[in-house]
Amino acid sequence: GMADERIATYTEFWPYYLGEHSLTACRVAHYIGTTISLGFLVYLVISLNPWAILGAFLSGYGFAWFGHFVLEKNRPATFTYPFWSFYSDFRMYFLWLVGRLKPHLVNAGVS
Repeated sequence: GMADERIATYTEFWPYYLGEHSLTACRVAHYIGTTISLGFLVYLVISLNPWAILGAFLSGYGFAWFGHFVLEKNRPATFTYPFWSFYSDFRMYFLWLVGRLKPHLVNAGVS
């Protein structure tokens, strides 16, 4: 299956990524983590406190991994595709934020 062979292009990766986030609860966990991590990054810019980077990392990945291991019960794509996953997390987040995620989910076969 697709998990066995390496995905060659980002165009192929995006629907795979969305398929790995098929549960609304998993996506919500990502949105919460991403929101908190963006808050830490704003705090970093204001305070120049380097610990904010750790806060951003732990909140972003902590909520996402909870979404996968506990809710979705799959392995985070970030382990295999770290850069595409990082980008896709923000892409999914901002598409959701502006109400434009649904057609992408439908296209990926996620209802």
